[in-house]
This record gives sequence, structure tokens and C-alpha cells, in this order.
Amino acid sequence: MKNLQDLATLLRYFILQSTTQAGSGHPTSSLSAVELMTVLFFSGFLRLDINEPENPDNDRIIFSKGHASPLFYSLFAAAGAISVEELLTLRKFGSRLEGHPTNAFPYTQVPTGSLGQGLAVGIGTAINAKYIDKTASVTYVLLGDSEIAEGSVWEALQIAHHYKLDNLIGIIDVNRLGQSGETMDGHNVDVIAKKVAAFGWEVITVDGHSISEIQNAFTKTQQVKDTPVMIVAKTVKGKGVSFLEDKQNWHGKALSQEQFHEAVKELGNIQYDCRGTILKPEKTKVSHTSGKKITMTGYQKNDLIATRKAYGSALVRVLSENPNAVVLDAETSNSTFSIKAKEAFPSRYFEMYIAEQTMVSVAAGLARTGKIPFISTFAAFFSRAYDQIRMSQYAKSNSKFVGSHAGVSIGEDGSSQMGLEDIAMFRTIQGSVIFYPSDAVSTEKLVEKAAAYQGIVYIRTTRSDTKVLYGNDEEFVIGGSKTVRSSKNDVLTVIGCGITLYEALTAYEILKKEGIIIRVIDLYSVKPVDKKSLLKAHEETKNLITVEDHYKEGGIGEAVIATLVNTGAKVHSLCVSKTPKSGTPAQLLDFEEISANAIVKAVKEILKSRLDANAYLLDDNRYATRTI
Repeated sequence: MKNLQDLATLLRYFILQSTTQAGSGHPTSSLSAVELMTVLFFSGFLRLDINEPENPDNDRIIFSKGHASPLFYSLFAAAGAISVEELLTLRKFGSRLEGHPTNAFPYTQVPTGSLGQGLAVGIGTAINAKYIDKTASVTYVLLGDSEIAEGSVWEALQIAHHYKLDNLIGIIDVNRLGQSGETMDGHNVDVIAKKVAAFGWEVITVDGHSISEIQNAFTKTQQVKDTPVMIVAKTVKGKGVSFLEDKQNWHGKALSQEQFHEAVKELGNIQYDCRGTILKPEKTKVSHTSGKKITMTGYQKNDLIATRKAYGSALVRVLSENPNAVVLDAETSNSTFSIKAKEAFPSRYFEMYIAEQTMVSVAAGLARTGKIPFISTFAAFFSRAYDQIRMSQYAKSNSKFVGSHAGVSIGEDGSSQMGLEDIAMFRTIQGSVIFYPSDAVSTEKLVEKAAAYQGIVYIRTTRSDTKVLYGNDEEFVIGGSKTVRSSKNDVLTVIGCGITLYEALTAYEILKKEGIIIRVIDLYSVKPVDKKSLLKAHEETKNLITVEDHYKEGGIGEAVIATLVNTGAKVHSLCVSKTPKSGTPAQLLDFEEISANAIVKAVKEILKSRLDANAYLLDDNRYATRTI
């Protein structure tokens, strides 16, 4: 017991020293959880090989309250994993010890700090341990009492209970004070405990500064079966320093040097050379048996097959070839067609119900364990999980997102169901790849590419059946495109993908009958864009028209414009520009002026404008040319 108390005092010193040296940070939020983490790390509960952070048998520790990073780093200093000298680089440029934990620090599972996400990430690592790799690894998640106001926490509580994750232990640090005042429930731990218990969790309440109570609590967690456990701990923010304890207006503030010296005196006898030991995990043999590899469906040209259906078929093939591939869906599997994966590989399909935020974070947790998660729902619904998607990029997550029912072409369901912002959203994600396949063959091939790519991929699929355009041996690459109609007589190039490619092909036939020959490009790779082919098209046809079932801002037109910046290319954009409504797909494509008729009109107006001295300054600015 004395050694644990000495370690707790040392941790408080490290927290104060590192934040004072940095001149910023969150010492008070760290001080409140010291005993909780001291017992977990150094009392024989956490099992983690500090010399092998990526050991799959390691327990997982996630600080969902990532602003308590001074405590997180101090724990590893007290374990001898990092030096005190490195600890004092906290928040310095180039240091592994950033203001909130990132994967630059090898013991970080995923970057945290955008609150309310860590528990769902923990579900991902726990699901992997219990159902896929079948190891003894336990995931521990430290949450703050402020962050449990986030709805995503309660989504995660439901999912964890549903999957009976007895290898998931949450710890709520109830220190009463948030950033700007008291939290919703203050120090009323019984109210918080009842809320969590209502979601089916085993709940243990403790004095968060009593080492013996905390030890008993962690011992009890080991005896619970088929139910996740939450330790609800009443703590004091700023514990150990009288002028900080339970005081307002200290959140996110470091001490001055004078205050630091005063605080150190209060800590009493500090055993500077004291170090704790983290136990190593027992080794588990993880074996995955691949099923029989499934060959690609033999499609016939002109067959009518929706790309969302082809996605389901491709998913089954990916799962058959790669034992690390897993599938998540948000209760839309019979529409996204991930149901095919559920039927073929039920042990690697996880239903997330209508909890898209949790689904994305669970995927990040699975990706952290080496899995390749494919995540599907309607394209529109990924927008509510944008923060989780944003954080996935910082985790360098290997997640694959698939959004079906995109654009106004879904028809009668109306604007609430139409993904019209999804391409913009995923274009902002650093290092992401965006595919928008038009037919079944390209879908299957691009799902393969997505699985092989290390990083975030977004695949946009279409609700309606579309004709198979390509032969089964056609190849598709990241950053590529297909020129599907071309000749030496092309007067203009139309660029489409997904549903608008077929509108462009229809426009091609209409114009051809009038003696106007256009080039048509399938821009299946929206990010990165095939710059070489687009420059060639512009050089040979003088003007480019992009046609997209998406809003202008952040869409395909802007992607092409950004790619061709400073090249002198002239790009016209047809896109969704009016508030959509219910109607048939054909009516809505006409209404938004992205149909074949609209393309024909745009082509003729552009060709007419070439005769004007003031070319490209048209009355209708929907067709106004941009010279880049």
C-alpha cells in the first residue's frame, strides 16, 4: 500500500512539474484521477508489456478524457517506459508528448480529446479481443464526468451491453467541475451510477482517492461475466494541492513557478526514484482461418445492377480473402447490401444499429487492432459522425466508409435522405481516397483497392440499378479515370461519375445525332483526381463540364478545379443547386439541371459562347466558365 501511495505522490509531482514547465495543460483534471490510475497500472490489474507496445495480448488503456494527458504520460514515466527528461518536453514542438494523446506516443491507442469518443473506441478493441482474436486482453477507458453529457457515450453504453463485453471496463472520474462550471450531476455519483446501470452495465461506486476501495473495485470487475463494468469514482479536481482542490477557474491552467514550489511543499515526502511495475500479459496464440476464396461475379455488359448490390458481393470476396476484414453497419444492411457479408461471414459482421457515431469510433478501435473495418450506412447519415471521422484521420485509421443512397437520384424519399455533402466531407480528410463507381464491375474492383489501401477510403454507391459498362477484366486504380467516349472530333468533354455518367452518355447520343461529338470521362476516383487525363481532355477539347449529384461546395467540380489550378483549364460545373424535394429520380435530375437534357443545353451554350468576344461570360452563371 505504501508503495502505491508513494507512486501516487510521485505522479502528482510529475503532473505539476511537466505542466508548469510547459506553461500550459490540464493539471487539475489529471490530479483527480491519480489514485484510480495508480491502482490500475501498478497494483497488478493492467497487463501491458512496456517494451512491446504493439503486443496483441496487451490490455488497452484509453484516456477518453484526453486532456488528462499529463497523468497519462506520467504513468509511463513512473513505470520507467519514458524518462523524466522526456516528460518535461510535454507540449513542446516535436515532442511525442502532445497536448492531447496522439499515436506519436507509442502507448496511445487512438488520439483523444474530442470528448465522448473513447468508450466507443474501447468497444472496438474489446470486440476484437472477445470475438475475433479471442485473447485475454481487457480494455480500460477513463472518462470524465463532463464528457458523459455527450450522446455518443450513451450510444456506446448500449452497444457494449448488447455485445456482452465483460472485457471492457469504464472508469468515470467524477470530479464535479467542468471547464466553465459544475457538471450536470456534480458530485451525485448515485445518479450517474443509476443512469449507467439502466443501460445494462454492472456499476461499482468508489471513493476515487481510496486505494483500498479502488483495489476492491478492480478485483470485482474480474468476477463479472458477460457484462461490461463501470467504476463510478467520486474524486476532487486538483486533489493534493489545497489551493487547487475543488476550485473553479483552474481548468486548463498551469501553475506559475511560485505556485509550483508551494504545491510541491504540500505533496510532502516525494520518493523521486520510486518506480512501479506493470505486469506483462500472458501470450495467446491468435490464429485466423481463411475461408475458401470467392471469385468475382461474372457480369454481362448492359446488365442492370445497382452499385450498392455489387458492393455487397465485393465485400463477401474481400472477407473470403482477408481474415482481418470486418463489417459494421447501422441497421441499413438490407439497403447497403452489407447483409451479404452478414450472411456469408456472421462472425465478422457487427450490427451497430442507428448509432453512426459509435460505429465510426468502434471501427477506429478495430483498426487499431489491425483489422480492416468496412462501415456502411446511407451517405447522408455519415454527416452526424463527422467528428468521429475527423478523429479517425489522426488515428491513421484503416477504415473504409461506404455511403449508399447518395444524391437526389434516390428519388421519393426526399431531402433528409439524400447525401449531398458526403464527398465534401471526405475530401477534407487528410490522406483519404474517394471512389464513386458507376457500374458493378468498377464497384467490385474499387472495393478491392479500398481493402488494399492503408488509410481512410470513402466509396459512394448508387441506389438505382445501372447498366454494366465494363468488362470483368477491366482494371481500376487509385487516381484513375476511364474515357468511355472519345474521338478526334470531340468538341468538349463531359465528366461524370455514378448516376451522372449515364446522363452524360445519354447526352452523348442526343448530341451525336445533331453532329456534335463530345468526350465522356468516368471520374471514378474523385480523390485523387486523374490530372493527366483531364489535362489531355482539355488540350484536345478546350472545355470541361463536370456533372455531379452533389452540392457544388466541396464536390466533384471543385475537386477538378483544384486539381487543374494554374493550368489554364476551363471548367464548367453542373451540380445540385436547389433545395431537393420528393419526386422520381428522372424528375429530380431534371429539376436540379444535372440530367442529360441539362448537359445537352450546357454543351450548346458553351459552344455558342465560343463565337462571342466575351466568351465564357454567360447570362446563366450555372454555366459560367472558370479559367484557372
